Amino acid sequence: MLSPAVQKPYFEAWLKRTRRQLAPSGRLSEIAWLLALEDGSGHDDWRVKLRDLLEGSELPSLDLLMRIDSLLAGSKLRNDPVESQLGLF
Repeated sequence: MLSPAVQKPYFEAWLKRTRRQLAPSGRLSEIAWLLALEDGSGHDDWRVKLRDLLEGSELPSLDLLMRIDSLLAGSKLRNDPVESQLGLF
């Protein structure tokens, strides 16, 4: 864990929220699988990296932090059915 001199309140809040969101069974593996698809690396490598992040032994880059957040939030990765049907009118 981070020493008291290097406290990062925003990271700590993100870490707490992310731990809670990845707690359901299979959620960590799902996010690891999606990250592996994006960069072509192994699914197991991402699972290990995500566990290290959740334990606080590794700090994520801002890009990775934002990417994990977007995956957890379920941002638009697929077409919105409402938008795709607007062309029918």
